Amino acid sequence: MATSLSKDVSSNRQEAMWRAIVAGAVGNILEWYDFTVYAYLAVFIGRHFFPSQDETVRLLSTFAVFGVGFVARPVGGFVIGLYGDKHGRKPALLLTVMIMAVGTAVIGILPTYATIGVAAPILLVIARLLQGFSGGGEWGGAASYIVEWAPAGRRGFYGGFQTSSIFIGFIVGSGVTALLSSVLGPAGMSNWGWRVPFLLGSLIGPLGVLARRKIDETPVFENAVVHHKTIDVPKINTPLWQIMVHIFFFNGMQFVATYLFASYFPTYSQKYLGLSQSQALWSTTLAVLGISATCVISGRLSDTFGRKRVMLASCAGLLLLTYPLLAWALNSKSFGVVVFVQFALCVIDGLFLGTMPATLVEAFPTVRRYMGLSTSFNLSSMVFGGFAPFIGTWLIARTGAPISLAFFMIVIAAITTLTVVLLRETAFDKRLR
Repeated sequence: MATSLSKDVSSNRQEAMWRAIVAGAVGNILEWYDFTVYAYLAVFIGRHFFPSQDETVRLLSTFAVFGVGFVARPVGGFVIGLYGDKHGRKPALLLTVMIMAVGTAVIGILPTYATIGVAAPILLVIARLLQGFSGGGEWGGAASYIVEWAPAGRRGFYGGFQTSSIFIGFIVGSGVTALLSSVLGPAGMSNWGWRVPFLLGSLIGPLGVLARRKIDETPVFENAVVHHKTIDVPKINTPLWQIMVHIFFFNGMQFVATYLFASYFPTYSQKYLGLSQSQALWSTTLAVLGISATCVISGRLSDTFGRKRVMLASCAGLLLLTYPLLAWALNSKSFGVVVFVQFALCVIDGLFLGTMPATLVEAFPTVRRYMGLSTSFNLSSMVFGGFAPFIGTWLIARTGAPISLAFFMIVIAAITTLTVVLLRETAFDKRLR
């Protein structure tokens, strides 16, 4: 009888855990599809909302608005994080998915500069701020939710699904855009086709709510906050602000790598590597598919070998290989070479990304995890990630050398390497703090 009851409890927990992963993943897929599709359509958005005749100025303006969305992320991470630490991960995740839907729908129906003048870019900024506020609360909430449900010794593996799901959103976004580009051609995309991905993304609200309304709150949160139970957890000797500063710099490399080699690379490969728009988007789709698969694998590897070893391998790869790979692509300008180079750089980035969710969740105490993780993560996102395409575009315009992108990546990778070396290994802790 006792054995049967134990099996039922174990089965119920396993089912709840997988529901948590699916709900977190579905929300991430939809959220990040909407948030990143803007980058894939930057060329068209620039034409409709920024009237400059200089193509570089137009691109800089478009990516500046892309970066504005990241300014709102720390605010969203802090506000929604406080809400999630007080009221629970579940209600906070429901809130993020609804706000994102509103911002995305606005972009899809927004009149252009030719129709309403300067009000068009102003409203575009407001829509991006809504997306950024929502995205700020999404990542930390989904990471906390999934990793808090995971059993000891498997937190890296389950956390890997969290970042993997983000890149499935990237894949869907680039795939939809590539398909529309292939079917409609440049003229059709420029006239009205660029709106379609945003209108599709506005479906995020009802789908996200449906996926998340039936999930259970995490036992870790209920024990630590709701029921105020005393549980045997490692003592916290480091002040919260110190953990947040460390995590701020720790995240720099993956943000720059992700937004350069996934979001910005379609534009880069068209301007400097000789790819057509359709080729650039299909190359990005394949590269991001590589990231998504690598995230789950690296998360599992970190459970076995430790978080630090896997992340240091990623740091070393970007430090040593970014320059020769980009130089090869620039010299060759062959579609096959460009696809290989983008895929390789993204897979190296994926080694870090798959290990990251468990590492970040394990770094913070449960009662302040959502706020602390989300705020530091999104401040780093704003500084290192949000303006990475802008900085990349500016560096190339300033130096006249497309290879300057590699030096930007190498400097940031060196900073992150130091933070990983100083990180406490947490893979083998039995309980979350």
